[in-house]
Amino acid sequence: MELNEIASVTGKGGLFKVLKPSRTGVILESLDDKKKKLIAHAHDRVSILDEISVYTTDAEGNVPLHTVLVKIKEEFGDDTGIDNNSSKEEIMSFLKHILPNYDENQVYPSDVKKIISWYEIILKEAPEVLENKTEKTEKKSKKEKEDKAEK
Repeated sequence: MELNEIASVTGKGGLFKVLKPSRTGVILESLDDKKKKLIAHAHDRVSILDEISVYTTDAEGNVPLHTVLVKIKEEFGDDTGIDNNSSKEEIMSFLKHILPNYDENQVYPSDVKKIISWYEIILKEAPEVLENKTEKTEKKSKKEKEDKAEK
């Protein structure tokens, strides 16, 4: 699975795998054990995770969510040390550690909580998304070589 196949829907908890478009919207499947399907209509706010970024103060102005998630994986692995009871200061210092140049005026603790929540879901349900793009490319070319060798 790739990050461009995962969506968040405003008002619905968790993350969803994008299955296919329908006449009235998009068919989604929850990324949990229940695998509940739903149709997100045109009036629903659906955000594809690949299109989300975090505001920064550098010249670029933002960092893709994928980059942030990979940094979390590299730094913290399976345990971020942050939960729903963490203070605002703990949450923001966590982001400061991951992304030192985040824009303090545009990134809120609720945004960071959401990123951490998404990270935990992805880590459990689609860990391949958290691989660095160079790692993915290396694995893909290794697999292609193995496939050619078998033929």
